[in-house]
Amino acid sequence: MRFGVLGPLTVRDGDGNPVAVPEVKVRALLAALLVHEGRPVSADRLIDGLWGDDLPGNPANALQAKVSQLRKALGRDRVVRQAPGYRLRLDETGDEVDADRFLSLVDRAGSATGPRERAELLTEALELWRGPAYADFADEAFVRTAAQRLTEQRLAVREERAEALLESGDLTLLTGELADLVARHPLRERLRAVQLRALYRSGRQSEALASYAELRGRLADELGLDPSPELAALHEAILRQDPALAPSPAAPAGAAPPTPERPRSN
Repeated sequence: MRFGVLGPLTVRDGDGNPVAVPEVKVRALLAALLVHEGRPVSADRLIDGLWGDDLPGNPANALQAKVSQLRKALGRDRVVRQAPGYRLRLDETGDEVDADRFLSLVDRAGSATGPRERAELLTEALELWRGPAYADFADEAFVRTAAQRLTEQRLAVREERAEALLESGDLTLLTGELADLVARHPLRERLRAVQLRALYRSGRQSEALASYAELRGRLADELGLDPSPELAALHEAILRQDPALAPSPAAPAGAAPPTPERPRSN
């Protein structure tokens, strides 16, 4: 069975066919169990997550009814009664939940032999995402922390993938994805550093300098901070056209950028 939480909640059987989980409270129960990754969840916590302050007349019986409906959809052996509540039985292979497969691919990328292989594995990991994590229930308290953690991990992986593509000499990331990411996360210094390097290597030095200036202004206005020493050092290296910013010898043939334009003197 396959469970999807990197987007709207989905369930598929071993053949890839959708498994219907009817009724919002039953789907919420499944989401609450998935958040805990096969660990037991107390009945009190499940009741609070499903009903909050709007409790039914007999909360324990109401929860048992939802558990019965979920067992009917998934199979009785999938939802296990275990003190102090219930747990979702997951396969020990660790690949039934797309979030687990995502993290496994990211781990494999960390052991990759080169930037191109690392970028391919990270791309495969990111392709598992179908939308915001736990999209159906992202505003619910019982999934909020897990959804935020996965969202942060997704962004970090997108930064790592951009770095791997840059290291491999693939500057096509500039055509859309990187600019879009910076626009949506303008204060992420790691992301901005990749953009500055990619712009510079593409011969677009003035755009790299403008991007740095924009970040410096945002940091000062919104947080009262200066760019990190690392980013400031990168800015200085771009200004002096440091040879160390050139593509590494491992970059594929033909990946060398045009000669960077010199900044115009005022």
